[in-house]
Amino acid sequence: MAPQKPTVESKGLLQTPDLYKYILETNVYPREPEPLKHLRARSATHPQAIMGTTPDAGQLISLLLKLSGAKRAIEVGVFTGYSLLLTALSIPDDGKIVAIDLDRNAYEVGKPFIEKAGVGHKIEFIESEAKVALDKLLEDHDNKGSFDFAFVDADKENYINYHEQVMKLLKVNGIVVYDNTLWLGSVANKSEDLVYPDFKGFKEGRVATINFNKSLAADSRIEISMVPLGDGITICRRLY
Repeated sequence: MAPQKPTVESKGLLQTPDLYKYILETNVYPREPEPLKHLRARSATHPQAIMGTTPDAGQLISLLLKLSGAKRAIEVGVFTGYSLLLTALSIPDDGKIVAIDLDRNAYEVGKPFIEKAGVGHKIEFIESEAKVALDKLLEDHDNKGSFDFAFVDADKENYINYHEQVMKLLKVNGIVVYDNTLWLGSVANKSEDLVYPDFKGFKEGRVATINFNKSLAADSRIEISMVPLGDGITICRRLY
């Protein structure tokens, strides 16, 4: 039997579907703000819905934003904007988010939900390759060490490059969260035994993710925690 294409429901790394469903229905969905519920439902109809941030991971990200008192954030990889909207809902009214993505069409799917929630004024959307946009931010000396929080969910092959740029933009004690760092659980499997799901770039993304995880573990500038929510997220705090 050919491997099935992953779905939003199968992204959770808990191998008991009923347990994952229990976590969502008991802890996550009852606390999920209405604007996020509506955007999640709309995003589920997108052909690439698998790219969306899972609500359980989003719940932790929102908590981190509030605990850290973040006001200035960067998002690398927006898709339809679920994580962007939850960030905008979590930071103060005078907070700002620089959101970077090549695909404006996907962002436009979520934009009406962002505007309806009354948080559109917090967002500066930049349609660009992430490396180019981050380099441009770094050209302004005032941006260096000025961001409280970053969320990265873009092309995995460039995570290592984005990390170096984000580290220059984050404040000391600032937090960056990287998505998909367990890559459907494949990072723990031997490549010769792995059955690759039927979607473009899985093999390359797996290799890049393994290398990226090793680089984070060896980076003395950060304190890290890898959390098995969604497709795996790694939380990093800049130490110096």
